[in-house]
Amino acid sequence: MIKKIVIWSLLILCSNEAVKSQSIMKHELIQLPYAANALEPVISQETIEFHHGKHLLTYVNNLNNLIQGTKFETADLETIVKESDGAIFNNAGQVLNHNLYFTQFSPTGGGKPGNRLAEAIDAVWGSFENFQKEFETAGVGVFGSGWVWLAADQDGNLSIVKEANAGNPLTKGLKPLLTFDVWEHAYYVDCRNRRADHLKSLWSIVDWKEVESRY
Repeated sequence: MIKKIVIWSLLILCSNEAVKSQSIMKHELIQLPYAANALEPVISQETIEFHHGKHLLTYVNNLNNLIQGTKFETADLETIVKESDGAIFNNAGQVLNHNLYFTQFSPTGGGKPGNRLAEAIDAVWGSFENFQKEFETAGVGVFGSGWVWLAADQDGNLSIVKEANAGNPLTKGLKPLLTFDVWEHAYYVDCRNRRADHLKSLWSIVDWKEVESRY
């Protein structure tokens, strides 16, 4: 009888541990939807390997370690970004920002957006070309490290948002659609300190179908 009780106790313990492990959110490094050299010459393979394979991986690993034992260990990435602060926010923000950044590009990208997004851009900036100029100007104007975003409010109204460090428009109640990374590690290998040149070149690889799907 005692042996059966011990066995049942062990089974219950193992079951509880299994449930606990299943409830903990494990964030993973995203797989790129293209080869590491596919965005050349705009973004080199060397930059991709460092930016995605090292910088982003570090943020992912840091986040998984930091959320253990906190209320965020079972939360999705967007919830963490909206509700956290300090080191957890910094790493979660950088994971989400980079996920959006890397998945918005394609070796067959470029051109212009279509459908509702094109109409919304024209409504605010008058033309796609005017929007591009203002977006680049905003990106160049981010002091230090950060991001420039095209974001939408709940009614679909668009705006260009500048964020420092790990900032994301989600914290302002906005939906992030498109982002250019202006941390130096995003462009220094390819463009050195020429941030403006890098931003201008990115238009040729933007996957507007992906950006439109976010809108």
